[in-house]
Amino acid sequence: MEWLSCLKESVNFMEEHLLEIRSPQEVADHVHMSAMYLQRGFQIMTGFTLGEYMRNRKLYLAATELIHTDTPVIGLAGKYGYDSQAGFDKAFIRFHGVSPLDVRRSGGSIRTFSRLNIIVTVEGGESMKFSIEKKEKFSVVGFTGIFSGSDSYQTIPKFWDETIEKYASHLMKGEAPEGETEQYVAAHHIGEFGVCIDDLPEPDRFRYMIAGYYTGGDVPEGMAVREIPAGDWAVFDCTMKTLQQTNTAIWKEWLPGNSEYEIAGRYNIEWYSPEETPGPDQKCRIWIPVKKR
Repeated sequence: MEWLSCLKESVNFMEEHLLEIRSPQEVADHVHMSAMYLQRGFQIMTGFTLGEYMRNRKLYLAATELIHTDTPVIGLAGKYGYDSQAGFDKAFIRFHGVSPLDVRRSGGSIRTFSRLNIIVTVEGGESMKFSIEKKEKFSVVGFTGIFSGSDSYQTIPKFWDETIEKYASHLMKGEAPEGETEQYVAAHHIGEFGVCIDDLPEPDRFRYMIAGYYTGGDVPEGMAVREIPAGDWAVFDCTMKTLQQTNTAIWKEWLPGNSEYEIAGRYNIEWYSPEETPGPDQKCRIWIPVKKR
């Protein structure tokens, strides 16, 4: 499905089945897309995760029912997916700033959260420099963490800093590696890749690997191996300084404005040039798995 159509259909599906959907995975399944890609793109385009959008819509609709109907608060809690009135009250206050009973008694001010209309103005999407490259399958090895799409732009750089400090501090100083793990990091160029992997049951969470090429043999404790399948990739050049900006532009401009390719696969990859000193001007690439429409 074309990316913009996919986003619109996701909103349609959520609105039509708001009280039935129990997980964002159901939305991803409906539009036949990887949950990680849908979640990431939806958040970049709208500012909300799928779960946040549905929760906010239900809390808004619950507030309108408090004002316009006599349905008991406990009944609204169950209708809108809460196991207890206490849980509903807590979420309601966090969102609206007042309790359900205050709204019922006084018709107090509530926060409006209307249905989204996905309208995209493409600014330069088709002119973004990219190439389509066919790659054979290969394996990577490295350190893995689990992250949320809602704050990954902050938490993944922190993961890099912590991993480098713990396992590659001598290498970063230009010194010889010390210890078995750091020697392995050096030998396998771990840090050449950052790999996002969509294989978790929670669609708002994904694995991220700080990785290098795996060539076989035993792997030190604390590391893992992944096979990247063969396929076509859209490759975007950038620098460390523009990496997050380029990633955002891919989702907000290139995908909505692209009539030839659509997203495919459960991986996307950041490549960092091993021939350059890490820093803002280090050359990087973002690899997005694609297929012809």
